[in-house]
Amino acid sequence: MKIEVLPMTIIDLEEIAENLTEDFDDFWSASVLKNELENPHHLSSYYFVAKMNLEIVGFCGVSKIVDTLEVLNIVTKKDRRNSGIASFLLQHMIDFAKASQINIITLEVNEHNLPAIHLYEKYHFQQVGIRKKYYHGKDDAILMNLTINA
Repeated sequence: MKIEVLPMTIIDLEEIAENLTEDFDDFWSASVLKNELENPHHLSSYYFVAKMNLEIVGFCGVSKIVDTLEVLNIVTKKDRRNSGIASFLLQHMIDFAKASQINIITLEVNEHNLPAIHLYEKYHFQQVGIRKKYYHGKDDAILMNLTINA
């Protein structure tokens, strides 16, 4: 399995926009992603796509704030989950952070998203806090950090 990670383009977004909710998740709409990609004021946001044989099988987004990188999302195509794509994207973000002289990567994850929590723990992210009832007023968000370039 050869995965290639590239900066997301409008053409990439157009390719997945019609089936974004069906093939991925409903957390991010195509219009939100388009705004992120086209807005010149979002110079600190970066989006990447994972491709296998030219098919987009995942994507991720990060926001750079001084010496911190915040993970906005990591999404794998539903029919490709549990095949290492999210790990590949996360490693790409860690490498991007190191190359950008970032000291901390931070994220939040739903307390019930055990596959994601296990992924982050595998990469040595540590729980640093909780946002009570963050998701839909009922599920807690677990805050996690990874210190790098220390």
